[in-house]
Amino acid sequence: MTRIAVITGASSGIGAVAARRLSEQGLEVVVVGRNPERTASVAAGIGARSFLADYDSLDSVRELAASLAAEYPRIDVLANNAGGLIHQRGRSADGYERTIQHNHLAPFLLTNLLLPQLEGGRVIGTASVANRFGNLRLDDLQWERRPWLGGWRAYGTSKIATIVFARELAARTGIDSYSFHPGFVETSFGAESPLMKLGNKVTPGRLSISPEEGAAPLIALAAPDVVPAINGTYFDRLKPNGIVHRSGLAPGVGEGLWAESARLVGLG
Repeated sequence: MTRIAVITGASSGIGAVAARRLSEQGLEVVVVGRNPERTASVAAGIGARSFLADYDSLDSVRELAASLAAEYPRIDVLANNAGGLIHQRGRSADGYERTIQHNHLAPFLLTNLLLPQLEGGRVIGTASVANRFGNLRLDDLQWERRPWLGGWRAYGTSKIATIVFARELAARTGIDSYSFHPGFVETSFGAESPLMKLGNKVTPGRLSISPEEGAAPLIALAAPDVVPAINGTYFDRLKPNGIVHRSGLAPGVGEGLWAESARLVGLG
């Protein structure tokens, strides 16, 4: 039976590479992206189906989940790869801070809506070592009470949420669930950030790895093999048990994040 892999954020970067590589390995890949032209191009290049979704709107996520559920009674791999650094503070169409919505609330909602299809499958979240300079506070999940500072700490916080969500999903459902840091990948990530622009100008290419290298952990975790780590593990590249900010290890943080996220996305 052909395995089915849904990859969000697959119109460029490590998502596009993973889509191509997994297709070459014989999986039926479903390409999900925001940009119509790029998403269609990646899908056409590997003979895959594509779906559009804008994570700035939770209604768009709900429509995506409904479309996927209607087409695929079983999903073997869900790669929650969409998201990124948002330099300027802003609100989504739903009124939430865009960084936490794009990187956590939207994939949280999508995953929960697809739980029946994911039974026996695997969920993979793209996290980051940037989690180390975040600080997950359930009383300020949307970073309203703290200085923005170009969005970096809010981004790091959203990646703590990615790690905690993967761990809590494993604990609650038993579904295989992992998160990983891809490495510092040479893509359009953070293109609007002055700090990123400066770094790319001063050290062009020296601090980064290729999207092909960055996709390696995602591709490895998508394999049908048993993962050599406990369910819910966060990987730093291919190494299990990466460093997590202490706020992501606090007692009860998984339950608290789940409850607050469910409230914000309307899951009750």
